Amino acid sequence: MNKGEAQATAWNADTQLDGNSLLYLEEMYERYLQEPASIPASWQHYFDALPAVNGHERDTRHSLVKDYFRAYAAKPQAVAAPVAGSVDMEHERKQVKVLQLINAYRFLGHFHAKTNPLDENTPAFVKELTLAYHSLSEADLDTTFNTGSLVAPDQLTLREIIAQLEATYCGSIGVQYMHTTSTEQKRWVQQRLESVRSTPTFSPAEKLEILDRLTAAEGLERYLHTNYVGQKRFSLEGGESLIPMLNTLIQHGGSLGAQEMVIGMAHRGRLNVLVNVLGKAPALLFGEFEGKYANNGDRTGDVKYHMGFASDMMTPGGPLHVAMAFNPSHLEIVGPVVQGAVRARQDRWDDAGGDKIIPVVLHGDAAFAGQGVNMEMLQMADTRGYRTYGTIHIVINNQVGFTTSTAADARSTYYCTDIAKMVDSPVFHVNGDDPEAVVLITQIAFDFRAKFDKDVVIDLVCYRRHGHNEADEPSATQPVMYRKIRALPTTRELYARRLTGEGLITAEDAQERVQRCRQQLTSGAPTVPHLLEKGEVQNPHPVKWKRFVDNAWDMPVDTTISADAVKRLGTKLTEYPADFKLNSRVARIVADRKKMAAGEQLMDWGFCENLAYASLIDEGYPIRLSGEDCGRGTFFHRHAVFHEQESGATFVPLQHLSEAQMPFVVIDSLLSEEAVLAFEYGYATTEANTLVIWEAQFGDFANCAQVVIDQFISSGEQKWGRLCGLVMLLPHGFEGQGPEHSSARLERYLQLCAQHNMQVCVPSTPAQAFHMLRRQMVRDYRTPLIVMTPKSLLRHPLAVNSMEDLTERGFQNVIDEIDVLDPLKVTRLVMCSGKVYYDLLEQRRKAGLDDVALVRIEQIYPFPEADMNVILDRYPNIAVNVWCQEEPLNQGAWLSIQPALRLVLGGMARLDVVSRPASASPAVGSAKVHAAQQQELVNNALGIRVES
Repeated sequence: MNKGEAQATAWNADTQLDGNSLLYLEEMYERYLQEPASIPASWQHYFDALPAVNGHERDTRHSLVKDYFRAYAAKPQAVAAPVAGSVDMEHERKQVKVLQLINAYRFLGHFHAKTNPLDENTPAFVKELTLAYHSLSEADLDTTFNTGSLVAPDQLTLREIIAQLEATYCGSIGVQYMHTTSTEQKRWVQQRLESVRSTPTFSPAEKLEILDRLTAAEGLERYLHTNYVGQKRFSLEGGESLIPMLNTLIQHGGSLGAQEMVIGMAHRGRLNVLVNVLGKAPALLFGEFEGKYANNGDRTGDVKYHMGFASDMMTPGGPLHVAMAFNPSHLEIVGPVVQGAVRARQDRWDDAGGDKIIPVVLHGDAAFAGQGVNMEMLQMADTRGYRTYGTIHIVINNQVGFTTSTAADARSTYYCTDIAKMVDSPVFHVNGDDPEAVVLITQIAFDFRAKFDKDVVIDLVCYRRHGHNEADEPSATQPVMYRKIRALPTTRELYARRLTGEGLITAEDAQERVQRCRQQLTSGAPTVPHLLEKGEVQNPHPVKWKRFVDNAWDMPVDTTISADAVKRLGTKLTEYPADFKLNSRVARIVADRKKMAAGEQLMDWGFCENLAYASLIDEGYPIRLSGEDCGRGTFFHRHAVFHEQESGATFVPLQHLSEAQMPFVVIDSLLSEEAVLAFEYGYATTEANTLVIWEAQFGDFANCAQVVIDQFISSGEQKWGRLCGLVMLLPHGFEGQGPEHSSARLERYLQLCAQHNMQVCVPSTPAQAFHMLRRQMVRDYRTPLIVMTPKSLLRHPLAVNSMEDLTERGFQNVIDEIDVLDPLKVTRLVMCSGKVYYDLLEQRRKAGLDDVALVRIEQIYPFPEADMNVILDRYPNIAVNVWCQEEPLNQGAWLSIQPALRLVLGGMARLDVVSRPASASPAVGSAKVHAAQQQELVNNALGIRVES
């Protein structure tokens, strides 16, 4: 068969080939070069007939060439180019296989790593890590190969290469990093691990420091176990290496210039961390166990393993402030709170690269995999509004969830840390019973974060020596696991034996350290060696909260601004670059705002809200506004951000008020409520002088963040004494848009109100919103503000204000009747909040009623009793008092406001309620039914009888 016949035969073998068949042909040719008999005879004949390559009968396999260039890029001097037809062709083939084996260890070596203290160190079978998989055998072990990109001498025997790979990737440290998209980051990790074979070399002093930290960790747990029998402490036993790990983070971080570190963690091991890392005096902890500090005054307080703490540590780089965030039992929810607190500190320090302020978040293994807030938090990592330049995540992986859940029930992923892969974070798995490996990987993780400003995860694989709490019996549900645990020596014992074997200490020395630790605990003095005295370090960026303590919500405050300020700032809100083309609708809104600023047109909601921000910025208050569509506003009213219609460029007028103005930050957030609201809470509890606002796209959606509302916003001050001025804007109003777009669940917030813990307002005019926002900052009072913001009122023709409403009067907790009525003729008083007022007003005017007065309660909690009494005194002849609400009877304000109304009305006064009927759902799905309900509700409230 000649060349032409061979080609014809091959093409006839597959008549479907065309210009898109390149990959198929490439694969067929590659198989031919490797093993001709593996392809059809027609193709063999075709390729046999191809001309010789550089005088050789057969071409070099293309995969060998590709692998050559990969290896050459990493280590040019170590790799020889493959040559077609060379006598070394077989060696070159094996050379490529060796390079593939090296890569396999980098990808999959963690499956063979000895990271689990409870395993018998029998690795899982991973075929990609076998010689046979790569067409190698034991006969090749003593053959010398180029090491390619391996951080090693240029040439080693295969046996030596495997030994280095095993030491690096299959010892006490297992690492997952090859999933990251950055070649630079992958090479950095390879350099750090492969250069030392994942084997630390610590000085004797450093080793003794590790032993002392383990001794302190174990000593505290045993002391508590002995002296406070049966009391919950959520022991760290089994995970004691966490203490030298955190100590390393502080000391190593401080040496690299860190100034503050914020730590968040749940209750497991928290008491140990407070004493042995942050330096809380054991005497204080013991007093809490003994109930000595149970009196919190009017505050409820909290259990000891939820409490926060702060201290200053001396490090090689100078003092470092360490803060532990307060946290409820809702485990992972503290993560985004820490992120917000860190971002606030970074903004305060002008820490543009995140080098000075370090976030550290500790997780449980089952919680890290199972709690959705972690996905939301990780998704924030590199976003503009929430970035903290890398968080160090530590998973205290005790391999069991609450009491009974194991990996088979706790997750669908192989590792509990696999969620971190979605943001390209490297994951370092480390055996908790090898504290030197723990310290090494902690240093590497910190350095990775410092180098690349990215999240990094340390999976501290350990165990839990006791049950979920110390009264629990874990072997009832985990008999096999706890049989292993009871047979294990403690981490401190293992490490003490190791140092004894190295001749660094004697067994007597180790025991003496245990005794010294116990004596120190008995004395009650702090156990941390690098702790600085309170007041020894002056914070260069202090935030003074004292002026906000014990102040009353109704303290007098002037929220008005001058007419000149309205004109000057209002005009600034309408200015933008000359070459900036606005959307036509936005351009009309801006044109109207120019008239509002000049006093030529009544002011609407969007103008007054933006003017409130401008006036606060002008007076020295930074503002941070975030939410899922807050730049524009879900209902097209705010337009704090202008968008150029050709280029897509943006312009924020509030950022261009003056050259030396305070910052205005507006963030269209990721589609998250829980994590974003938690972040903003953390920010607001850290920054007293910044107006921090979170806006829900619809008020109903705040349901997704209920944990944050219940456990932090409503109760943080009562439990932990944490003041917070966070504002929540929740669009609310029954507009016929169905159950999920009507109610911000006002009733839930009111149910949470007590002891003046929150403010709940329903402003009904733009001027009220203006003064309410200004009042939140200009008075020396910091309590969360929950606002039922409007939807249709944003453009309601009656919901407008004149300039005088901003310049002559402030926020009104209660608004009296605005029409001219004779108070003596009024026999029916209708009280309400929000949008329904305008429906009542229009219907009353239409019906010509002059004996019905309408009163708006703008602040529902704390209830403005004094303001209500002033208004009630104007109407001596009231026969019927009505509370009218759009919401169903079992929802809205009625059940919470009723006692306060009865108190001001007097016990004998008649008080009726008009609402929708009690309902399991907030609203009907039909706009037509809604309209009929609304009309009936308004008529009933006004006492209008309609013939059926």
